[in-house]
Amino acid sequence: MAERYLVISSDCHAGLPPERYRDFVDPQYRDAFDAALPIQLEETRKAAKKFLVDEVSAQWRKGHEKALTGAWDHEQRVQVMDEDGIAGEVIFPDGITEMNMPPFGAGLSLPTDGVVPDLQWAGARAHNRWLAELCQMAPERRAGIALVPICWDMGEAVKEIAWAKAHGLRGILIPSRWGRCDPYHHPKYEPIWSACEELGMVVHLHSGAAPMEDYGEHLGMMGIYVTEVIWWSVRPLWFLIWGGVFERHPRMKLAITESTAIWVPETLALMDQRYSETHFSAKLGDYRSHLSRKPSEYFRESVFVGASCMARREVELRREIGLENILWGSDYPHPEGTWPTTRRHLVETFRGVPEDELALMLGGNAARVYDFDLGKLEPLVARIGPEKATFRA
Repeated sequence: MAERYLVISSDCHAGLPPERYRDFVDPQYRDAFDAALPIQLEETRKAAKKFLVDEVSAQWRKGHEKALTGAWDHEQRVQVMDEDGIAGEVIFPDGITEMNMPPFGAGLSLPTDGVVPDLQWAGARAHNRWLAELCQMAPERRAGIALVPICWDMGEAVKEIAWAKAHGLRGILIPSRWGRCDPYHHPKYEPIWSACEELGMVVHLHSGAAPMEDYGEHLGMMGIYVTEVIWWSVRPLWFLIWGGVFERHPRMKLAITESTAIWVPETLALMDQRYSETHFSAKLGDYRSHLSRKPSEYFRESVFVGASCMARREVELRREIGLENILWGSDYPHPEGTWPTTRRHLVETFRGVPEDELALMLGGNAARVYDFDLGKLEPLVARIGPEKATFRA
């Protein structure tokens, strides 16, 4: 292991072919599942065309069909990760690329509009049950993230968080857009934050959700989406910081995944400036005294950025972003990810970075955040990990 890097992807995806979720859905919802499945498939096809990924995905899939079954197949997934040099992974639900999102609107975006809460919960539980089984096939390598649509029912959410912890999952995914529901600085969410802090379950926001209904079908709609989707992913952060959630729950961890890391330095600088005593803020009254620290200090201690497919620019900004806050990710099995050329991507992105710093970003930080057992991973890293010599300038 000493001559190879531990690599943990903070952003991977997995999900069953949609019809196979039926076996994991509570029996009372299976008739609804049967009725909803063809609608879900049709809506997914429409989304693929709307997101302009239909033709790209079809071309990219050629020759990769077997490897892409690793999105749900244990043995194939192990082979893919070994070939990529990835010893551990954090696993989110999947979606459009493999047509394998969970049922009833229980996908990455966890929308709050146009869904039936009881059904969304049923879909989330179905995915969580299957994901727990997948992770138990290689528990030393997989940190599964449970779907928890927290906006509907705090009691049900706390129970699902406890269930997920008991079944080996390492964190929860919550909606990044709450729509007409209460935002995350509302006191009603306190049981959620308390449960995650007490159980060591990392809270996650993942990119993807944005107000697509605003864009129409006009020229430039996707440019608008890709410009602002990160803003929607990151927006809950300032609700949590200014709402004092990290003040009250200092051991709670938040990871913001597949949302780049470019935004971090300027966002923290802005928040700290707004926190400081200035003439500008004097007329706004006391909006700081419930916080004992600057916003950037909460970020440094409690917030982590799953910077999938990192660009060299992000590497060069690593100290401004926070060297111990960066988690690299491959985004398997998505075409915008690094697979199947992950090893080449890593060298091109990180060549010349000091070994101790690179070790943190590639796997050390993720191992700490998600409590991976390094002793169990050591033999695997010694076999598949990228060689340190290849990164030296």
